Amino acid sequence: MSIRLTSLAAAFAIMLTSVVPALAASDAEELVTKAQLAVQSMKRDSTIGGSVSHYLKSAKGVVVVPQMIKGALGLGLEGGSGVMLARDKSGSWSYPAFYTLGAASIGLQIGGSASEVILLLMTDRGVNTIVKGNKIKLGGDIGVAAGPIGGGIEGAATLGSVDVLVYSRSKGAYIGVSLEGSILEPRESLNKQYYGAELGTKPIVIERKHSNPHAEALRRSLTVTQ
Repeated sequence: MSIRLTSLAAAFAIMLTSVVPALAASDAEELVTKAQLAVQSMKRDSTIGGSVSHYLKSAKGVVVVPQMIKGALGLGLEGGSGVMLARDKSGSWSYPAFYTLGAASIGLQIGGSASEVILLLMTDRGVNTIVKGNKIKLGGDIGVAAGPIGGGIEGAATLGSVDVLVYSRSKGAYIGVSLEGSILEPRESLNKQYYGAELGTKPIVIERKHSNPHAEALRRSLTVTQ
C-alpha cells in the first residue's frame, strides 16, 4: 500500500506540473479572463445558475478554476489553475490572487474530462484559513460540501460547519461534488507575473495594495444584482 501511495503522489505531482506549468504574463491574463467567463456561464446555467447566484450574494470570497482537468487510468487525478477573490464589508470584490487546486483518488477509473469549478467561501474562517495558509486541505483545514441546487437551497439555509460550497460543471452538466481532500495552494509566481511584484495572497485580497485593470470584468461578474 505504501508503494502504491508513493506512486500516486508521484503521478499527482507530474500531473500538476503538466496541467499548471509556469505561465507567462499573457497566460495569467487569459486565466483571469477564463475565470470571468466561467462565472458568467455558471450564473446563466439552467440547473445551477439560481443556486450559484443565491449563495454568491452572501459569499465572503470565491475561488474560480475555469478548467479542472481530470485524467484517470487506475488512479484518479485532477488539477487546475484558478483565482481567489475576497469581498470586503462594503461588498466590493478584491483583485485576484492565483492558486492551484488538485485532488487524487485511488480506484478503478478510466477516462478523462475537464470541468469548470467555483468554490464559494461562505465564512470569514474559510477566507482567512486560505489567505494565511500554504497548502489548504478541503474538508480538513476547512469544511466543504457540494453546493445545494433547486429546492435544496431552502433546506440549506443553515450551513453549519461548512466553509466552502462547491459547484462544478463538465460539458455543461452539473456535477455534485465536494472536492473533499483536495489541496488548494497559492501560486505566488503568477501573482508576480500579473502584478509585477512578489506578492502573497494577503496584500492582494485583504489589504488591497495591488490592482490590475484587466480584472475589472471578473470583479463585475461576481456582482449579483437581483
